[in-house]
Amino acid sequence: MDVRSELKPPVEVRYREELEALRALDTDRKPLNWKMSPKAVRTFILGSREPLSWNGKEISIRKKYLGNDALVERCIITLAGSRGLMLVGEPGTAKTMLSELLAAAISGTSMNTIQGTAGTTEDMIKYSWNYALLLAKGPVREALVPSPLYVGMEQGILTRFEEITRTPAEIQDSLISVLSDKVLNVPELGEEGLLFARPGFNVIGTANTRDKGVNEMSSALKRRFNFETVMPVRDVTLEKQIILNEVEELAQENQIAMEPDEDVAEILASTYHELREGVSSLGHRIDRPAAVMSTAEAVSVYYQTMLTAYYYGDSRMDLGCLVQNLVGAVQKENGEDLEKLRGYFQTVIRDKGGKEGGLWSSYYEARKYLR
Repeated sequence: MDVRSELKPPVEVRYREELEALRALDTDRKPLNWKMSPKAVRTFILGSREPLSWNGKEISIRKKYLGNDALVERCIITLAGSRGLMLVGEPGTAKTMLSELLAAAISGTSMNTIQGTAGTTEDMIKYSWNYALLLAKGPVREALVPSPLYVGMEQGILTRFEEITRTPAEIQDSLISVLSDKVLNVPELGEEGLLFARPGFNVIGTANTRDKGVNEMSSALKRRFNFETVMPVRDVTLEKQIILNEVEELAQENQIAMEPDEDVAEILASTYHELREGVSSLGHRIDRPAAVMSTAEAVSVYYQTMLTAYYYGDSRMDLGCLVQNLVGAVQKENGEDLEKLRGYFQTVIRDKGGKEGGLWSSYYEARKYLR
């Protein structure tokens, strides 16, 4: 197994071979300055049934986004046009992953990114100055330090803006003129201070619906974006597969020589699905926790349990450990959620254990860790 120097390689590194094969074999129409055609971008994200023959090898293009295929197609077409793309939805619905996949396929890099926070300033978005050069040479292009928006416009690549509603309203609104006119003005540079965006430039934003009202986007800014809502996974089988896929990738990247347990993944996927939806497969009504019951959180709970089994145990998933990690995930926002989780175990898991036995019975017995 290769040892990777990066803790989390970017998408364009992780899937380099797939991207190279798709680009080499791509004969379809491409928007200006795109690395590949919309059809090839779609194939990269949604996978291909048949492997590609390239460079003497068979390259499998696996499906990376297990969600709404039509949403992915709409996102690609939006980015081929003049309006920005805004991905909104509950936390943990793979908005960031989808934006990374789109940027890597279209522009060849997913790293031209603004991470929105309460402390984000305009120079973190557009440009700042190397003050030593500024003092020595004055306001010249050499002294300018480009930020992601400037880089995207100058190179004709996508700029990703994560958690845009976490940033102050005046910082958000600095995007309006750029998205409208595709021009960025650097007044300090005088007549040479106008930067006209190259073809291929666009902005992909993400925003969590739970942040609604924190720094609500202005109507003027909203009009510059096409909005796509990324919904939580509604199918237990699909959620289980996402958990297994993500955990397998994490295990490979961190050299964890342990195979994921599909039955435990199914139990966890069912738990998250039922707590999120407020109803069980047996028809119980469930008090939904206030905590985010996202698929990303389920992956984290499973992976933490897997690491414990690998380093402390015999590489077998322990349901007691799973329940302890589940408690940590559920009660992080509200202590009352633990009581809701206890109620879920005392009704739903008890009845499933009595009906199906096996791991469900062991899962119910592990309720003693719900402290």
